[in-house]
Amino acid sequence: MSADETTAPPRIPPGGLRELGPLNWAIAKIGANRIRAPKFHLMNVLGQHRLLFLAWLPFSGYLLYAGKLSRQDAELVILRVGHLRGSEYELQQHRRLARSRGLDADVQAAIFEGPDAPGLAPHQRTLVTATDEFVITRSMSAETWAALSKLYNRAQIIEFCTLAGQYDALAATMATLRIPLDFPD
Repeated sequence: MSADETTAPPRIPPGGLRELGPLNWAIAKIGANRIRAPKFHLMNVLGQHRLLFLAWLPFSGYLLYAGKLSRQDAELVILRVGHLRGSEYELQQHRRLARSRGLDADVQAAIFEGPDAPGLAPHQRTLVTATDEFVITRSMSAETWAALSKLYNRAQIIEFCTLAGQYDALAATMATLRIPLDFPD
């Protein structure tokens, strides 16, 4: 995201009770409380499409909190997608969450550096490579597929693709709508 995109006003400002309706407003308030921010801007914007938000939320929540990939592996994928797409919003949210899930600052720096960075475990190198290929080429080489297939079963590979695609789509949505950051840092 360019400096203009981070300082430009939101294209759809975060809404309140009137724009979100009581249910989505309550969900956004609970979400903000959970991340310890005054507002959870992503929810305060997406929640303005009331039914789509209610359909998206369980899907997104499943991938983030209950999926078949380990929480560390899911965070690695999300951080790499955020880095590749220059999504400061994703990175701001998920740097914090990744730390709480065991990915310290050194591992996060290695994730941002790429698959050849020192400090990554072999399975993390495979995940970074797979994420790069998925996001950049919209596919995966036979070599990367074989490496990923040694690590994960079919359901986990499907989930990997869905997770990477979900956060790639979110990065594009947040950049286009210019959703403000939740934290001043």
